[in-house]
Amino acid sequence: MREIVTFDAYATLINFELGPTTLKVLEDRLDLDNLDVDEFLDDFRVMRFQAVLEAYRPYHEVLHSSLRNAMRLHGLEYRETDGEALVDAVPTFGPWPEVPEALRKLKTKYEIAIISNTDDNLIARNVENIGVEFDYVITAQQAGAYKPDRQAFKHAFRTMGVESSQVIHVAQGWEYDHIPTRDLGLKRRVWINRYGRKGSADYQPYDELPDLSGLPKLLGC
Repeated sequence: MREIVTFDAYATLINFELGPTTLKVLEDRLDLDNLDVDEFLDDFRVMRFQAVLEAYRPYHEVLHSSLRNAMRLHGLEYRETDGEALVDAVPTFGPWPEVPEALRKLKTKYEIAIISNTDDNLIARNVENIGVEFDYVITAQQAGAYKPDRQAFKHAFRTMGVESSQVIHVAQGWEYDHIPTRDLGLKRRVWINRYGRKGSADYQPYDELPDLSGLPKLLGC
């Protein structure tokens, strides 16, 4: 029976440097007396999540609208060029250091795929930056839905021609990936807990690793 290892891309495989990039784009407007930069970035993160729960729209629009709303919440002047700069930066992000070698080892035994909340044109260069060929790269644009909507996962399974029981899903994203996949009947789930966050017994079973370096051994490669 075929087995496929699927991956979330941003923050799991790709060093998704959205926070530092956002601060660089807005550096000329961050000197407000009452601005809490960490709170602003956290609100931006939450607004991105809220945006993908709404009716589907392209990811570049999600970035524009959630950045605009977070800036307005904190009294920052939004310019259309801010969103454009952020979107332009996303394809430049490269992999975490251990990712390419781990993927090469996994490919000796498994098919590998990406299931990502992004647009096709954005993820294409990120995949090039990884330098490893994937059997499938499946995006929200193709599915017409974002994770955590289960439609995104079910579309991926149909595209790959597999049942959920043939899939091992690997992701950093808790709310995007591990909460919605608990009851999907996956063969295995692996949480890449890069930031030392607290897990939950309610969403077991899952394996937990600090990065991808230990994944090939965990999966028998």
